[in-house]
Amino acid sequence: MASYDFDLFTLGAGSGGVSGSRRAASYGATVGICEDSRVGGTCVIRGCVPKKLLVYGAHFAEDFADAAGYGWTVGETKFDWPTLIANKNRETDRLNGIYKKLLSDSGVKLYEKRGKIIDPHTVEVGGERFTTRRILIATGARPVAPEIPGIEHVISSNEALDLPELPKRIAIVGGGYIAVEFAGIFAALGSEVTQVIRGEKVLRGFDEDARDALTEALVRHGIQIRNHTEIARIDKGPGGLTLMPESGTPIEADVVLYATGREPNTRARASLYRANTEGIGLENVGIATDKFGAIPVDEWSQTSVPSIYAVGDVTNRLNLTPVAIAEARALAETLFNDNPTSFDPTDVPTAVFSQPPVATVGLTEAEARVTVGAVDIYRSRFRPMKHTLTGREERTMMKLVVDRATDRVLGCHIVGADAPEIIQGLAIALKCGATKKQFDQTVGIHPTAAEEFVTMRDKLPDPVAKAAE
Repeated sequence: MASYDFDLFTLGAGSGGVSGSRRAASYGATVGICEDSRVGGTCVIRGCVPKKLLVYGAHFAEDFADAAGYGWTVGETKFDWPTLIANKNRETDRLNGIYKKLLSDSGVKLYEKRGKIIDPHTVEVGGERFTTRRILIATGARPVAPEIPGIEHVISSNEALDLPELPKRIAIVGGGYIAVEFAGIFAALGSEVTQVIRGEKVLRGFDEDARDALTEALVRHGIQIRNHTEIARIDKGPGGLTLMPESGTPIEADVVLYATGREPNTRARASLYRANTEGIGLENVGIATDKFGAIPVDEWSQTSVPSIYAVGDVTNRLNLTPVAIAEARALAETLFNDNPTSFDPTDVPTAVFSQPPVATVGLTEAEARVTVGAVDIYRSRFRPMKHTLTGREERTMMKLVVDRATDRVLGCHIVGADAPEIIQGLAIALKCGATKKQFDQTVGIHPTAAEEFVTMRDKLPDPVAKAAE
């Protein structure tokens, strides 16, 4: 039997790479891992965690204003962006250290250098070569922007987390998770925000009622949405930046943030956001990527090369941190614990930390109509109890999608305060195959917003019936 330096070597020490490596080591495997940036990856260092800290900071603006309705007199308030960023950086530094310790305590050997695949059982890290029985690719994804004139003047979500000062005017191009989250952050903190989207509404792919509700809320919060707009070029002048659309009036801004998508970290690219981004050696082993640069894998996360596996955003399947972790842990169970496990991609809950937040699990109404045919739709829109005293015009939208033939709940959608916290429990219910009758039989907790999901009784008319009215 061949002898190797490692049983597993992982490229990328983000959430997926760290989780899979630690789990493999816990089963007795010798494991190495390399990372050329900071340990913790996108989520911990330049994504979910620091961004949500900024979301928390932004919420205080409304909290101070809302306090008056509850009898509080709040004195003069002042926000300092550099303080928030410094405190955020201190927390990411702490987490970086924790992730390093987790690897060390698990017996995983960390190499803080860039890695590259040489052959099916060899990796090169910082000029040093190691042999390994298996290779795990968990290199994640990076921001990408269109190659239009002036694109060198924009920033990505990476730089948005470390701006030296709060911009007076910011234009955000994109309508997905990242774009709406940063739009909410900057608007709440006092920036003049213009969001540029190609379609009619934000969050393409989400349920239409959720899209409608969030789009309306963004406008209520003072965000100017320029829909059906494509940017042709970006000009830089003494007064700032000017976005020149293919049609319509120009958009003036001090900072332009592009959040139009991400691409897997697999191939060489003259990146706008990271100099000298090299490939990871897939060409050396004959692994072909798709047009987006993603690595095709089977249900076991195995590539076309039997000894090489890939998990997380680099595969462009479900690009969520908990999914990368689950895929990596399933792989470790399969390879090192004699427990064949594949990740189940159905009914995965997700949340957008916009203001207000959006959370969803299961099928959208449109998906359900295509999948099962006849469905029953239950929807509720209401003013949250908190705002009966604040005077703020906020609305919550909740929706259930039910299979008419089986009564099984196929999808839950919410736009409103605490949406991510509420959807987690509903995700368990959907995973267990809960029916609408079981939802109805569940006692609600009063007074809460979440109880609405077990008190909705009136079905909406079918689309045909609506059209006939």
